Amino acid sequence: MNSVISSQYIAPHLLPNNRLSPSHSSLSTSNAMISRKRKADDNFGGGDNDERMSASPSGSPAVASRPLQRHTTKKMRTNISGRPLPLPRLLETLNADEMRNMLRSICEHNPQIGAEVVSTAPRPSVSSTLDVLSNYESAFQAAFPFGGRASSDYSYNRVRQPLLALLDALKDFTPHFLPPNEPQPATSLAFLDGATEVIHRLPNWDTYQHNRHKYDAYEEMAKAWASVIREASKKAGGIQLQYGGWDQKIAKHNETSGGRMQEALEELRGSLGWMGGENTNQGAGSGGNTMSVREQLLNGTYGMNAPVRVGPW
Repeated sequence: MNSVISSQYIAPHLLPNNRLSPSHSSLSTSNAMISRKRKADDNFGGGDNDERMSASPSGSPAVASRPLQRHTTKKMRTNISGRPLPLPRLLETLNADEMRNMLRSICEHNPQIGAEVVSTAPRPSVSSTLDVLSNYESAFQAAFPFGGRASSDYSYNRVRQPLLALLDALKDFTPHFLPPNEPQPATSLAFLDGATEVIHRLPNWDTYQHNRHKYDAYEEMAKAWASVIREASKKAGGIQLQYGGWDQKIAKHNETSGGRMQEALEELRGSLGWMGGENTNQGAGSGGNTMSVREQLLNGTYGMNAPVRVGPW
């Protein structure tokens, strides 16, 4: 009986499966709770928050804990909505003709900008200006119809617009190279020489009235030559006229034009007569019987026996 009672009322800590004492069991439970609390504090930054809270004044609010920020890769900016191009990018897309047309339009609407462009732009050179005239001449030649006579009325009607464009450009460019705007006689003479060649290449039309454009161009060019010759004769004793071979070139231009450069020739004759001096350009011939071009100019006999060119070009 006593054995039965004793087996029924054995203390729990004396049971075979329970090796820990009550005090040891409660201590283990307490340590587990403390460990879980420390883990929670580490995850939420509790230690730092506790220090900040303890260091803050008694009346200040507590600083709320913030979750850790996630590190994300920076994304490139996307064009959410359309917008115009920046000015430098827009200018990169324009070709030379579009740029010139745009600048011309801006200058026409804003005269002060046009004046600033004129004052700051580099001066056109003889070669660049003749290149521009060559482009106009190429457009004129390309407008001729295939087949038929180039001097016919039909051809004239087809090329009239590019012809007028070429002559207008020639009329606008020429004053730029005349004194006093151009102070160097060599530059003026070089341009006039190339510009006169452009007029020589224009066709002689079958209808006389159609040739008035070419004849008017010769007249204007002769006046330009005369003004440059007058200024050149005043500078450095007219050395540009004496030793540049311009007496022969102007005489040749007058001959090719059929005598329509006579005004320039007369001005040259007067300048050479005023300068005087020995003949510098001897003409070709045996025994020295042929007078030089300069001497013929002084005597007024140059080109008297030369045939006059007529008919189509």
